[in-house]
Amino acid sequence: MQGFQGYGYSSEFVANMRLVLESIKASPSGHLELVSECDAICVSCPHKKECSLSDSFLALKIRKMDQLVLEKLGMEEKTVGEAKELFRLVNTKLKNPSDIEEVCGSCKWRQKCLWYLQKNELT
Repeated sequence: MQGFQGYGYSSEFVANMRLVLESIKASPSGHLELVSECDAICVSCPHKKECSLSDSFLALKIRKMDQLVLEKLGMEEKTVGEAKELFRLVNTKLKNPSDIEEVCGSCKWRQKCLWYLQKNELT
């Protein structure tokens, strides 16, 4: 979410991601739940069907990435917190390109996402 710039798997995915981010920006004190499963961002992902299969390669890969982020944040899955505080924590704990590389591996969007490291905002 931090590095989103409008690139994505499909126009539907991009539109949904924008809606999710707009909702968070409109209510930074709103609460978010940290999960490592399909969520509001995944609703329009063209890979959702495969990712929904709990033992698929893609589902396991995404879950591993999410779990690594939670570990780096020192948090557990299902943690609920204010959006602005969760984003502050991400900006504090995941601020080096090496962190992103470790989490994202060879993701094709990785380099496009790194721009957020220069910012100090909610999203």
